[in-house]
Amino acid sequence: MKRSFLFLQGPCTPFFERLADALEVQGHEIHRVNFCAGDVFYWRKHPASWFQKHPRHLPEFLEKIYRCYGITDQVLFGDQRPVHWPAVQAAREYGVRNHVFEEGYFRPRWITLEREGVNNHSLLPNDPQWYWEVGGRLAEDLPAAGFKSPFIGRAVHDVAYHVAGVLNSLIFPRYKNHAGISAPVEYAGYIKRFTHLRFIREREKIRARKVALGKAPFYVLPLQLNTDAQIRHHSQFSDMKELIEHVLASFARHAPADAHIVIKNHPLDIGWMNYPKIVANCEKQFDIVGRVHYLEEGGWAMLGSNARGVVTVNSTAGTVALEYGVPLKALSDPIYNLPGLACQLPLDDFWHEGTRPNVELFKRFRRCVLHATQVNGGFYSGEAIALAVQNSVPVLTAEQSPLERLL
Repeated sequence: MKRSFLFLQGPCTPFFERLADALEVQGHEIHRVNFCAGDVFYWRKHPASWFQKHPRHLPEFLEKIYRCYGITDQVLFGDQRPVHWPAVQAAREYGVRNHVFEEGYFRPRWITLEREGVNNHSLLPNDPQWYWEVGGRLAEDLPAAGFKSPFIGRAVHDVAYHVAGVLNSLIFPRYKNHAGISAPVEYAGYIKRFTHLRFIREREKIRARKVALGKAPFYVLPLQLNTDAQIRHHSQFSDMKELIEHVLASFARHAPADAHIVIKNHPLDIGWMNYPKIVANCEKQFDIVGRVHYLEEGGWAMLGSNARGVVTVNSTAGTVALEYGVPLKALSDPIYNLPGLACQLPLDDFWHEGTRPNVELFKRFRRCVLHATQVNGGFYSGEAIALAVQNSVPVLTAEQSPLERLL
């Protein structure tokens, strides 16, 4: 059956245009809505409409697009962008299927593709018994082809997208960046932090190894990006400062007296917050000086596999902790926050009563998630994009999603 696809915003790469090329070859109709100059730059071959009005007019604008082009399917990257969540709702109202791409739940060889929503809006069941039964019937983990995707490629695409954005004030004056931070500020932060990391990388690895192989039991708190939609829209925390204060206050009151905690920064943090100062202030305030170790980089595999427990909001580091069989406490509701995997007790109790995840349940959970929501490929290199396009097209054009077939 031939379908009509409407593309909204994608990653800052040619992925969406190449995906559209592949769908068009199969005879499907293609259209796009451009919201900013970066969107225009990465969409050159196919028809497009420009949305230049106030965001409140987006639903009626999309309604006209749906009817004019007979749209049957809507494709987008991330469902929490300001222009995407109203679009998801509008599509549902008019019987248009949503296909939502996102970074992979299991990285680096996978990307996420779900219908109607991802992460907290995922349609994956919140029932460990379902994963146990269905995962037991599925074959072992799907094979995944490897590919190279150097950071420089991602950086070049991001810069190109935002350089084009200098025209936004002229042609898309009402557009607001979904990240909440301007590109020049972000790039300046990257340059400063990555330059600093060159001088401290070896020191951080040594510090991480010392904690991981030391005698004191320790917990790990991996930080996320302040701009992460999962923090802004799906957690009780406004930023990482609030998270650090919350976790360290609980750690000081309830963790074993001989325990330490490692706070590890996100590899793509731009240095917007002075985490060493925040951590130092908390150490003094909660009287835990000497028990907290802040690391800019280094040793996640060693730290994660040797930790007494990991605390996260909803980071993919949580799935890595489960792979290591380490007790995990999630402070929001990611897809892996299930009885038998993550601790369901309050954080105050986790320090003493956190238990290891059920290894077999995690294997079955992972198997289900891979089959139902993951596509082998990536967004940021030619090789990765080609693989992602090849594997995404059958999912987009199928009447039933992989998850629907499992259900």
